[in-house]
Amino acid sequence: MSRYFTKSLAALKPYTPGEQPRDQQYIKLNTNESPFAPSPRVVAAITGQEVEKLRLYSDPACRDLIAAIAARNGIRPEQVTVGNGSDEVLAFALRAFCDGDTPLAYSDITYGCYGVWCGLLGIPSRVIPLREDYTVDISRYRALGATIMITNPNAPTGLALQPEEVEEILRANPGNVVIVDEAYVDFGARSCLPLIEKYENLLVVQTFSKSRNLAGARLGFAMGNPELIGDLNRIKFSFNPYNVNRLTSLAGIASMEDEKYFTDCTRKIQENRAWTAQKLREMDFTLTDSLTNFLFAQSSRIEGGQLCKALKEKGILVRHFEGERTGNRLRITVGSRQEMEALIEALKQLGA
Repeated sequence: MSRYFTKSLAALKPYTPGEQPRDQQYIKLNTNESPFAPSPRVVAAITGQEVEKLRLYSDPACRDLIAAIAARNGIRPEQVTVGNGSDEVLAFALRAFCDGDTPLAYSDITYGCYGVWCGLLGIPSRVIPLREDYTVDISRYRALGATIMITNPNAPTGLALQPEEVEEILRANPGNVVIVDEAYVDFGARSCLPLIEKYENLLVVQTFSKSRNLAGARLGFAMGNPELIGDLNRIKFSFNPYNVNRLTSLAGIASMEDEKYFTDCTRKIQENRAWTAQKLREMDFTLTDSLTNFLFAQSSRIEGGQLCKALKEKGILVRHFEGERTGNRLRITVGSRQEMEALIEALKQLGA
């Protein structure tokens, strides 16, 4: 770092994204991207006429996009805000609901950005250990005096709480916001969205990146009571009012309105996940019961880091996380059936 970098952030450890190679063709099963193209309606929406409008600023209120999200989810527009990916929405939420006196509580094994954002924003972390089997111990989340982040389903474990369990956490923490990050909820878990009418301290965050095949568009959204949404908008308009560009907004509207394509894609992912999980178990892999578009898998024969490197040499990228509790496991994105067949064949060749 330069000598000008602020000393208060000298210890900051940035998040490490999954590898995005440019030098070789890989089967990419490392960043939980969709194997499917965006909805045909998305392609149709990005016309030459709309591209010409890029000379103009986008609508900072994102009214048409928010209306489409609200209509699809059966809520009011004032209960929705949008951001440049769910990462931005989550970062806004931490800025709005955490400070030096209000820490962020999150699991010891979960999305790595939470801890990074705490370091960046000067927010104390309260790390809550998962059980040995990677499940959440609800009893550890009572009266924490902290903003609470629940990734549901969790990453990289793939496991999900039921909304009734999240409701226990909400009831036990009425004085603090509970953020439920539902990036992977569309692949088989139950959303906590119905609870926003009952609990004023619930914020549900979702993304277009996974189930709507728009990771490169960078679009996410939050849903909650209008007061919470107003808090997020206050942060947004203090930081980046034009945070969603024109073409991304059009893509989001078209995607949100194409329910059949969305359902077809998520169904295929679930089918490919089930097929791959069965094949892996036949090879004596240990798996969690994932409700996401990835599998959290451990070979009985080859250590996780070694297997990750061996797969890369065969042209297949998966994700490996260092750590005592995760080091022997791989997070494997569920791709197309052809990609998953190639994975299984490579694992057999490696003797995994």
